[in-house]
Amino acid sequence: MATFPNLAICACWLIYIVYWVVSARGLKPVVERQSWLSILAHRIPIVLGVLLIVFPKLPFPLHLALTPQTGLTAAIGAVVCALGLSVAIWARRTLADNWSGTVTFKQGHELVQAGPYRFVRHPIYTGILLMIMSSAITVGRLHCWLGFLIVGSGFWIKLKQEESLMLRHFPDEYPAYRAQVKALVPFLI
Repeated sequence: MATFPNLAICACWLIYIVYWVVSARGLKPVVERQSWLSILAHRIPIVLGVLLIVFPKLPFPLHLALTPQTGLTAAIGAVVCALGLSVAIWARRTLADNWSGTVTFKQGHELVQAGPYRFVRHPIYTGILLMIMSSAITVGRLHCWLGFLIVGSGFWIKLKQEESLMLRHFPDEYPAYRAQVKALVPFLI
């Protein structure tokens, strides 16, 4: 049965997908690109995690409920999803034509420290993880929470790859930025 919070979460994901496709036009040319092996290192866990979330008919114990399915948890999930979408879009707009779906260094690449990048170094991942967490909260099943953790590990691998690239290209600025700003969760992680 579709409820307003569930429809709101679906709408957030639809907005996210459409925005990412439309905003991917007119980016700066790539100067340095990661290898396919590096891409697979983070994409495999991300895809596996997403598959765990979207396939609802999984065997025991993956279908066990960890969070209750109530109107309150559905509403919390919808609010968390909208917050995640807002953070991801704000970060994507701030990053502008420096953005890439893979770990790349662009021609004229800038070290962006404005907008949400003042609070976390990887706010797009923070926003997406909030959106995925909203699904785990709303569905409440073990497979969704495991999917969230596996996607999080994929993003952690990718952010480590990005940070290595940024350290090479911004050897003075990036270490200072990294010392002041946490990776994913303000003041914590």
